[in-house]
Amino acid sequence: MASKGSSTSFSRKSYRLTSDAEKSRVTGIVHEKLLNDYLHRIFSSPEHVPTAATSRKPLNFQNLPEHLDQLLHVEDEDEESQGQVEGRLGPSTVVLDHTGGFEGLLLVDDDLLGVIGHSNFGTIRSTTCVYKGKWVYEVLISSQGLMQIGWCTINCRFNQEEGVGDTHNSYAYDGNRVRKWNVTTTNYGKAWAAGDIVSCLIDLDDGTLSFCLNGVSLGTAFENLSRGLGMAYFPAISLSFKESVAFNFGSRPLRYPVAGYRPLQDPPHADLVRAQKLLGCFRAVLSVELDPVEGRLVEKDSSEWQLQGQPTVLLTLAHIFHRFAPLLRKVYLVEAVLMSFLRGVVEAGTPAQAQSVVRQVLDLLWLFMEDYEVQDCLKQLMMSLLRLYRFSPIVPDLGLQIHYLRLTIAILRHEKSRKFLLSNVLFDVLRSVVFFYIKSPLRVEEAGLQELIPTTWWPHRSGREGKDSKDVKDETAEERVRRRAYERGCQRLKKRIEVVEELQVQILKLLLNNKDDNGGEASRYIFLTKFRKFLQENASGRGNMPMLCPPEYMVCFLHRLISALRYYWDEYKASNPRAAFSEEAYIPPQVFYNGKVDYFDLQRLGGLLSHLRKTLKDDLASKANILIDPLELQAATMDDLDEDEEPAPAAAQVPRTAAVSLMTPRRPLSTSEKVKVRTLSAEQRTREDIEGSHWNEGLLLGRPPEEPEQPLTENSLLEVLDGAIMMYNLSVHQQLGKMVGVSDDVNEYAMALRDTEDKLRRCPKRRNDILAELTKSQKVFSEKLDHLSRRLAWVHATVYSQEKMLDIYWLLRVCLRTVEHGDRTGSLFAFMPEFYLSVAINSYSALKNYFGPVHSMEELPGYEETLTRLAAILAKHFADTRIVGTDIRDSLMQALASYVCYPHSLRAVERIPEEQRVAMVRNLLAPYEQRPWAQTNWILVRLWRGCGFGYRYTRLPHLLKTKPEDANLPSLQKPCPSTLLQQHMAELLREGPDVAPSFLNSVLNQLNWAFSEFIGMIQEIQQAAERLERNFVDSRQLKVCATCFDLSVSLLRVLEMTITLVPEIFLDWARPTSEMLLRRLAQLLNQVLNRVTAERNLFDRVVTLRLPGLESVDHYPILVAVTGILVRLLVHGPASGTERATSVLLADPCFQLRSICYLLGQPEPPAPGTALPAPDRKRFSLQSYTDYISMEELAQVEQMLAHLTSASAQAAAASLPTSEEDLCPICYAHPISAVFQPCGHKSCKACINQHLMNNKDCFFCKATIVSVEDWEKAANASTTTSSAA
Repeated sequence: MASKGSSTSFSRKSYRLTSDAEKSRVTGIVHEKLLNDYLHRIFSSPEHVPTAATSRKPLNFQNLPEHLDQLLHVEDEDEESQGQVEGRLGPSTVVLDHTGGFEGLLLVDDDLLGVIGHSNFGTIRSTTCVYKGKWVYEVLISSQGLMQIGWCTINCRFNQEEGVGDTHNSYAYDGNRVRKWNVTTTNYGKAWAAGDIVSCLIDLDDGTLSFCLNGVSLGTAFENLSRGLGMAYFPAISLSFKESVAFNFGSRPLRYPVAGYRPLQDPPHADLVRAQKLLGCFRAVLSVELDPVEGRLVEKDSSEWQLQGQPTVLLTLAHIFHRFAPLLRKVYLVEAVLMSFLRGVVEAGTPAQAQSVVRQVLDLLWLFMEDYEVQDCLKQLMMSLLRLYRFSPIVPDLGLQIHYLRLTIAILRHEKSRKFLLSNVLFDVLRSVVFFYIKSPLRVEEAGLQELIPTTWWPHRSGREGKDSKDVKDETAEERVRRRAYERGCQRLKKRIEVVEELQVQILKLLLNNKDDNGGEASRYIFLTKFRKFLQENASGRGNMPMLCPPEYMVCFLHRLISALRYYWDEYKASNPRAAFSEEAYIPPQVFYNGKVDYFDLQRLGGLLSHLRKTLKDDLASKANILIDPLELQAATMDDLDEDEEPAPAAAQVPRTAAVSLMTPRRPLSTSEKVKVRTLSAEQRTREDIEGSHWNEGLLLGRPPEEPEQPLTENSLLEVLDGAIMMYNLSVHQQLGKMVGVSDDVNEYAMALRDTEDKLRRCPKRRNDILAELTKSQKVFSEKLDHLSRRLAWVHATVYSQEKMLDIYWLLRVCLRTVEHGDRTGSLFAFMPEFYLSVAINSYSALKNYFGPVHSMEELPGYEETLTRLAAILAKHFADTRIVGTDIRDSLMQALASYVCYPHSLRAVERIPEEQRVAMVRNLLAPYEQRPWAQTNWILVRLWRGCGFGYRYTRLPHLLKTKPEDANLPSLQKPCPSTLLQQHMAELLREGPDVAPSFLNSVLNQLNWAFSEFIGMIQEIQQAAERLERNFVDSRQLKVCATCFDLSVSLLRVLEMTITLVPEIFLDWARPTSEMLLRRLAQLLNQVLNRVTAERNLFDRVVTLRLPGLESVDHYPILVAVTGILVRLLVHGPASGTERATSVLLADPCFQLRSICYLLGQPEPPAPGTALPAPDRKRFSLQSYTDYISMEELAQVEQMLAHLTSASAQAAAASLPTSEEDLCPICYAHPISAVFQPCGHKSCKACINQHLMNNKDCFFCKATIVSVEDWEKAANASTTTSSAA
């Protein structure tokens, strides 16, 4: 079929619509009798039955216009054209009143029919009101939040707190709260959901007002409306922030017309009658063929009809479209006539038959209508299709959605129509992503899920990681039958949903077609330009909700896009054996720095793109043969300087990418043959700019030497893949986490139902009142679980199915390969956008946490290898200096911290090459200053947990009776220590003279800070709690306090691990820093013990309060950590080490033996003049925690206490008094033992050594200390005496 503009073009203008006998013979017009029969068959009047041929007026092309005028005449056209109808005031075209002073409070669509809330509670009304008669309008609910929809008078005054229904003479229905409003409020109707249609009806003859939901009446809402002089009612709505609706006052056919009620905007009755008659004529043409040889008419099926260039048929169609074309530009007629016809074609025939008819129809539209007429028609047709698909109710077989998608596919299979829609409609006018969304039914009974899944079931206990924790073998026979019946129902539902998903994938395959480049650009390259703009709007407009694609749409779009992308990728591989399979896909690193793909303002790993181009321009030239145009650098610099100037006009703000001008033909580039980059707007890119040619590599320009020469696939598919990864980062991951809430609700209600059933079993039979209440609760919970379990089946089929899991897993592996290839480019790795690492981290988290218990990540192919590759990336890049962004560095650190909490992922870390493991541990042992040390410390603690003293708990003992938390939290995982990584840590601490001192100095500094902050905060909390007036402690302060406590405990555990692995760091005094580190450690341990163990002290009182937010603060975690360190020093060490540790501990002036006694519950000796403690007071004792502390460990504590008791007594007997002038002037705890050179000031060795770890200036005179020498009073006194002599 030749289209308009080709060599055999037939346009409406080229036909004269007349004929004469002479021309008939020349052009092949059939003889008069056959022509008469044909025209009477096509243009027969439906009002009467045709009479015999002899009594009919002969028809030919000369009198056909007159016949058509009679056929299309409408009696009441003149009355309709006047526009004014009794009972209605205002313009005949009804829209929202955009002049009502709501600027900034509401956002109104261009057609003045859609509105989005942009304030607390904005209100808008229509331009037309009614005062008499029965009227109706419809509202399409796009979001199910807080809205009040109804009617108001012109005298109603609204604000940000009061809307429609909150004032006199305004009436509203609120389906969010299921209430009706008129100053006061009462229950009314039922809850609405996104996709519902609310019909608002007003009867001003009887003075009543009512509403319908999806065509079902909710009953009369209000009666006795005020009527009379000056009383007229406007449609109106009040809606809260981000809520959105679309009105239909009658500009389109009402979805649910109500008998006796008239839409506010009159439908075009006369045009509608004409259009229906012309459609009948057009359908007749498609069902009849001329047989000039036999001289008769042949009835044919529409799907078999072909336009064969017969002049009779062409002239007939020209007459039809001469009158039909102007009508097909009107919204109402497109939806009421053309859409109904095409829907009937799709519903009545097979997909192949429907495709044939739709193709013929579109061919004829393009042939006989002007381009602007076809374009307007197609635009309205697709908008109508989108609305129908989006707002159609969910039926059991999803038949409505399937029909609309099949019609969409049939239209998009038409090449010329597809290219027009892609270029001008699908992404520009429509949010075409809606076609890839399958909305979730909130009312399962209306969706037929009760029939599809008659038996419901829910897991008794479930964790998101792996399968249900309750084994299948523990099920009863009844439970097993229910579970299997439920799973069969879920499979039936999934198969029906897969039909819709396959149709959606077909749409994307059509949009990604790159073989349809006859007479223009292929569809795929048009799609790429629009897709990039779509990504830009969603990436840069994350704070501007109306511009964003809803995340639930984005999830479905991503999965369909991946399916279509992999189809074309593997199809290319089949015809190009040297290319890669989609399973081996990745994005080559040159895409990130050659400027061919626009990443908008998204952050790169190394910072801003303009900064990277300036700092790494030499590397780009040497490694990738790319020269940055100096004008580009200058422009980037000027952009940085002009950030505060006015933004450019919207028309100028187009996505920018880069084109490349090659200075030589394509061959291996020498160092002198570079490629200069210049900017080019994305709309100007051609197929050659993307795919390349014999002299241009397109998107892959600037290939580094590490990359293979053979391309992976078509370059355009690489850009689609890059966009898919960006989509996941924009909103898909957050939505996957949000949908887990349905599973959480099931678990909560299941727990409540089990508790209720337990209470029923325990309740005495005589308590009928309690039994009745419990039975009622049981029924409510059961019904809710039935509803939620069916809804969960829908969510699992559409969001968490095995196929969706494989899609996310594929994206994870793509990101891992991309990061690995980018890492090989050295400094150019900094050009990679941050979201590639974010998607690698987040997709793994989603697979691990969101898809269970139905599907487990362990079942995925190559699971172990993927874990290891991700572990290698986290281990290498969490401290990578090429990555400068604070957020992405924190994300890498947190991901690694979470990774080492789980046995499977920890084993993956142990499987990476030894060199990488050692480098990771070395980075973990770097000094804590100037970096996020808390997460680093958390990682080290997890490597130790399970090996420390009393450190085998999952939850703290005092929290066992509280409400259980999410069992999947990293902090609640069972201990899984890594002896291999501990070994690496020990080797590194022994390795150099500076590694251990610098690391331990930073740990001790942070411990001192964290515990001091904790003590200061609990003092403030205690003071606030003791005030008589009513007061509240800031929850944020409580959280920070608990965090400081947890940090103190974790730092103590790291010290315990260090002492256990390498005790010589503290006990081998041949090392220059050992004594100083041991003294500092003893000082901090004594400080912690004294603060925590004092009877009735500050810590004790705050713990007793049990404030919300301070649940983790208790004696046990901090005291067992300190005990573990003391036991390692005083019991496990060699004799010489134990002696040194004991002497240092006892020499500290803060040491108190009672603190050690406190550990075993031994009472503190009372001070003189004080009363004895209450004998029944419960005391802390490690002996009370036998489930957490072994008998061997308790014996070691008793041994330590006996040793310190004996040593303390001996030290007290042997100690000599020290004069005050001989004490260190810094700490006043130890005698002076060191003198500084050259200034000669003195202190004890512990103080000066600790000071020199961080500062080289003297305490007193600030002179630079060159050296520190031993100082003894006796020796110096004798030297002074001899000098005097």
